[in-house]
Parts: sequence; C-alpha cells; structure tokens
Amino acid sequence: MAGFTGETATARLGRLLTMVPWLVNRQGIDLQQAADDLGVSTEQLEADLRLLFLCGYGQMPDELIEADWEEGRVFVGNADTIARPLRLGVDEAVTLIVGLRALREVPGLGERDAVDRALAKLEAAAGAAADPANRVRADLTDGASAQVLADARRAVATRRRVHLRYLVPARDEATERDVDPMRVVGIDGRWYLEGWCHRAEDTRLFRIDRIQELEVLEEDGTPPSQARERDLSEGTFRPAPDDLVVTLRLLPGAVWVADYYPVETVERVAAADGGGLLVRLRTPDTAWLRRLVLRLGGQGRVVEPEVVVDEVRAAADAALAGYGGHGGT
Repeated sequence: MAGFTGETATARLGRLLTMVPWLVNRQGIDLQQAADDLGVSTEQLEADLRLLFLCGYGQMPDELIEADWEEGRVFVGNADTIARPLRLGVDEAVTLIVGLRALREVPGLGERDAVDRALAKLEAAAGAAADPANRVRADLTDGASAQVLADARRAVATRRRVHLRYLVPARDEATERDVDPMRVVGIDGRWYLEGWCHRAEDTRLFRIDRIQELEVLEEDGTPPSQARERDLSEGTFRPAPDDLVVTLRLLPGAVWVADYYPVETVERVAAADGGGLLVRLRTPDTAWLRRLVLRLGGQGRVVEPEVVVDEVRAAADAALAGYGGHGGT
C-alpha cells in the first residue's frame, strides 16, 4: 500500500487514519485547501481518496468508505466508525508516559525540555492513570548506580582513563583494572561501558551494574590505535571459534533456556522421548553453565563433552555433601 512518493505502508496508513475523521468533519472542503492543510500534494490526496474506496469494516459496497471530489470539493461518507480523531487508550497513554520518563533519564539528553513538555501533556490527558500515587518509575540503570553511569559518560566525553573495580560473576570475584573508555551503550535494557582494558590489553565490554567502583582519573584516556569498537548489532555475546561446544538436553520445563542464552543449534525432541529440546552452544567458561544446569533441578543436563558432564556431576556432589547428602548424582 505504499504511495507513489516512496513512503512506507505504515506511514500512509497513519495519514489515512488521521485524514478520514478530519475530512468527515469538513464536508465540502476545497480539494486544494484540504491538501494544503494536510501537508500533501493534491495528487497524493486524490490517490489517498481513491484508496478509501477499498477501505471499510467489511467487503460489501455499503460497508466501504465513500469519497467524492470530482467537483473540486471533498465529501466523505459511510465512515461513521472512524469519524472521531484517534485517541489513546489508558494503557497506550501510560506506555508512552513510561517511555518518555525513561528517555528523560538518559544522561546527556539534549532535548529534555521537549520531552518534559510532551510528558506533561500526556500526564494531564491520562488523568488518574498518571497520578503520582499510581506512578510507574522508569529506571534505565537496571540496578546500576546512577552515579557510576554518569561518571562513565563523563569519562568518555572528556577522554579520561577510569579505574574500575569490576565483578566477574563467572569467577565470583572482583577485579581491579584501568580502562580507556570508548563509549557507553544501552543494549537489551542494560548499560555497558566499552573501552580498552589495560589488564587484558584488548577491547572489553563492562556491564555498568557490575561495576562496584568507578574512579575517573586525571590521566589521558585516549584508547590506543588498535582499539576497535565491537559490532553489537546482534547483541553483546560473540562466541570465539575455539570456544568449547556444549550440548544440553532440555526437558519441557527448561526450554526457556534456548530463548535466554545464545545457542547455535536447536533440535526438537519427540514427545515419545520426553519432549523438549537438544541445544548446542559455545562458551569460553563453563562455570556459569554448571550453575545453570544445577539451577534447572533435573530439567536440564549436559550431554557432551564428557569433561563438562564430570564438572556438573562434581558440583552437584559437592552441593549435596554440603547439605548432608550422599552424592553420586
């Protein structure tokens, strides 16, 4: 349904939904004036009016919208169902409000005044749904310290090196490192600091909510020439070719793992064999994988390689021994 102007079908649909009630309430308006007021050419308006003959709440002739403009004046009929301008429902308004509040919290936002004005209008229109007593708070830091996020952005802007105390969950330890910051990015609802890590001597991505301490140093933080920003268009995880390939058998109660973790292949298991999935993934570290399998509580197990099977078995035995169990899982 794209018009001859090259616009998308979505854009044209939005204009038509606005145009119909506007014309219904201005019966007989001059064609040229209507085009000017709607911000389109007369050719585009006529093309839109011709399209209306195919639109309605059914397929019978009396269920389709009528449009007449042959005498230079526009008349639209049989459009009572959309005669009023579109209005946001309460759920839609609250969704927009939450989105605008989240946008307003983005550090360094240049159009904060425009966001505040739009937010005020929406909150006034939404009434009780946006009342402070019912207010939903939008927090973009996802548990991270707002100060850490602000300091990270300041370090990027001023090209200053930062000293981090960073939690590595896979080893359950905090590491100290100096980083030349390159950018702060938001991906999948989380904030990350990307920079040249002098400890690893390579580009690294640090989750803001795992940074326990961040100190902006007086040293120049310009990354070395070999530093390159990672392609994050498909997410933050990039398995290496030499990472360990692990096969997991997931029973129906654990198939959610395939949606939450980056897997390379997914095979369905027949219902006669218990159902679920057989998935393969790559990982440079099996510590998190051991914890995952233990957390699945029998709904998932490692099929191969055998070394990981042994690691999970040993971890399960150790856990059972801690509770007075006998091991031998």
